[in-house]
Amino acid sequence: MPRPAADDDVTGGEGRPAALSPEQIVRLEDDAVVVLDQRLLPGEVVERRCRTSSEVADAIRTLAVRGAPAIGVAAAYGLALAAARGEDVDAAYETLAAARPTAVNLRWALDEMLPDPTPERARGIHAGEVERCRRMSEHAAALVPADSSVLTHCNAGGLATGGHGSAVGAIRTAWERGLVERVWVDETRPLLQGARLTAFELEALGIPHAVVVDGAAAFLMAAGDVDVVITGADRIAANGDTANKIGTYGLAVLAHHHGIPFVVVAPTSTLDPAAVSGADIPIEERDGGEITDRFPARNPAFDITPAGLIAAIVTEDGVHRAPFAVSLPAPVRAA
Repeated sequence: MPRPAADDDVTGGEGRPAALSPEQIVRLEDDAVVVLDQRLLPGEVVERRCRTSSEVADAIRTLAVRGAPAIGVAAAYGLALAAARGEDVDAAYETLAAARPTAVNLRWALDEMLPDPTPERARGIHAGEVERCRRMSEHAAALVPADSSVLTHCNAGGLATGGHGSAVGAIRTAWERGLVERVWVDETRPLLQGARLTAFELEALGIPHAVVVDGAAAFLMAAGDVDVVITGADRIAANGDTANKIGTYGLAVLAHHHGIPFVVVAPTSTLDPAAVSGADIPIEERDGGEITDRFPARNPAFDITPAGLIAAIVTEDGVHRAPFAVSLPAPVRAA
């Protein structure tokens, strides 16, 4: 497990944990929000201490903590920390909300915190997200055929959700039921969240898997080596259009062509009824230096998968099918 964070901003050591507990991924202490620095995995398991809301926002912006539900949890803890430190809570809210634009969970968690920015409420949001992931994983596992080869993209495991996982949580539950033969893990360019993080989590869980380059998905599907594609989501519009890591849209097109179910697994905190369609979802553009430091580059972090390519959207409330504008539930409210 991670070493306890010391007085430095970042501390830690080498090692490989078993399945991570929610508190190992992100937690609130008396004087800091502590996050497992995902930029260094799997080579190093390092905790980063954030002592102000601005430092939490920086951890979110620089991907030390990432994944839609997880950044919402981190932001909730950041607002609680700001209130405890006597910071201007409204200013902290704006700083945290601006850290990343696409994942709706970030602002959702902050809105849930604003009336009562206490540690207890923040921890309740975290516990609620973990429980929602467990429930949606049970629902989603029912969509996985026996002896399946599952393909997933980016990282939608415990690291991305603050515990258990959405897409990886569904794969985990299906594996425990004896339904999964193997998992194909897209490397997920340019930051390799699949090759670094999803493979790391599957290894810890003992689930057979292999990392493949993003461009190999078509080859695997054409060969009959993929039975279902399962991904997470960063924001889901009212009509079911879904924002997820760049490359997801292409996978959905390929799955549709090959007659393979494409399933999205995400908590209701990811739903955005104010976004009528994917056209209303802001897409984060990141520094081209993440791709190359030699040539000009464009680096959109997400794309939009049209609802018509999605076989099912699974939340903690169950399996939802088209028309999603009718079947999707309302976003959850924190306890």
